[in-house]
Amino acid sequence: MNLTVNGKPATIDGETPVSITILLEALQVEQREYVTVEVNGDIMDRGEFEATTVKDGDSVEFLYFMGGGR
Repeated sequence: MNLTVNGKPATIDGETPVSITILLEALQVEQREYVTVEVNGDIMDRGEFEATTVKDGDSVEFLYFMGGGR
């Protein structure tokens, strides 16, 4: 399966479609408990990662929101 992940081409072996949970594992995304996932411009609800799937040609962004400042 060919995806665009964080603006770069990525290939995932195996069956398509796959859940966001499986995608996070396959791509060895760090700090999974803090990542926000956007698929084709839509921000996904963390509670739906297991039920939400990505398919060939999708665009996925992994976002980390950090607090801080003065």
